Amino acid sequence: MPLTSPRRSALADQVIAQLRAQITSGDWPVGSRIPTEPELVEQLGVARNTVREAVRALAHNGLLDIRQGSGTYVVATSELAGVMNRRFAEADPVHVAELRSALEAAAARLAADRRTEGDLRQLDALLERRERAWRSGAAEAFVEADATLHMAVVAASHNDVLAEIYADLGGVLREFLRADVGEVLRPEAHMDHARLVAAIRAGDGDLAASEASTHSFGCRGTLVERD
Repeated sequence: MPLTSPRRSALADQVIAQLRAQITSGDWPVGSRIPTEPELVEQLGVARNTVREAVRALAHNGLLDIRQGSGTYVVATSELAGVMNRRFAEADPVHVAELRSALEAAAARLAADRRTEGDLRQLDALLERRERAWRSGAAEAFVEADATLHMAVVAASHNDVLAEIYADLGGVLREFLRADVGEVLRPEAHMDHARLVAAIRAGDGDLAASEASTHSFGCRGTLVERD
């Protein structure tokens, strides 16, 4: 008798869709802990086994990470991002920096040509947020602010494919940036991003690409190894 694939219940599929929507919408951002199993049972009005099946399915797909004794955390916003996180978790930091440099240089060049006034306002606001985070000395806040600014540069390229690829690599890039920055922000490690934003505003694609291409190698670990 040939083997047949067991069918997952329609109810479990509905729960998976709801949990995935919480992740992709940003209501449960990457790094956050999702509600506990009893809380999800209460909120969704379904059996514990259904919730458990849905959470395990999303963990299998790379969106969630189940940590015994700690909880379940969001680690990616899409299945492809989850695959990227697993595939490149142990990658050479220099290779990751080279990839980031290539993608961000291409995006910055396009952004200099295609940016809108709305894009420029967003870049100004995120640049100021990055500087405030640096001045605060909070390493994690700085990592998030820096990553968000770079994502905005990519978004200003108005290339949907490039933006999607960069977003799917976002978790990988954040982890390597987090490792490079460390727990203490050092004054000598600060990199000025105002020139990048100014080049995009001026429509200077060559300068914008040049500025963007160097940022990936400015962090502690990748800079040392690259030299």
